[in-house]
Amino acid sequence: MKNASDSPQINDEKTLRSQLLQLLTQFAYQEGDFLLSSGQRSSYYINGKQVTLRAEGALTLGRLLFSFLPPDTQAIAGLTLGADPMVTAVSIVSAWENHPIPALIIRKAPKGHGTQAYIEGPTLAPGAKVVVLEDVVTTGRSAMIAVERLQAVGYRVEQILALVDREQGGAQLYQSQGLTFKAIFSISEIQQQARRNK
Repeated sequence: MKNASDSPQINDEKTLRSQLLQLLTQFAYQEGDFLLSSGQRSSYYINGKQVTLRAEGALTLGRLLFSFLPPDTQAIAGLTLGADPMVTAVSIVSAWENHPIPALIIRKAPKGHGTQAYIEGPTLAPGAKVVVLEDVVTTGRSAMIAVERLQAVGYRVEQILALVDREQGGAQLYQSQGLTFKAIFSISEIQQQARRNK
């Protein structure tokens, strides 16, 4: 097996986006009749975990998202399960880049034993700046749960980064809450690429 140090680092944003787009259209994007977690029906579905749980997908995504983080970011966090591989990938890339940033995972329900905590990961100082990650944004409600739980313990959240924006109200919700939002891809970009691939 090749050592990672034997290969040149690819950190060019355009190249990373292109690689990630190919992975998304190949493995994550499907057309059909789907019921979303928001309760809405959709003619397409994006299963981000089909990319974020692949080694090459995690590395590419981790490098891209790490490059988007504000320099004063003290942690990254996301709601389980979609964001789990994302926060892990970015945290690992941050260590590789000699700027280690811890990852936090937000539970949907508190742990039923021990500390009964909603948040897993290192404890940060009050007021620590945390960026929330999300795989696919529809209404935006999932990431807002993470934001609210982080704020409830005294952390500062100003930004949400996502893999895909389905453009169904999430960006507007975040804006209404005073949060900065950036998605690597819009759904229209993915659908255009999927059509080109046919």
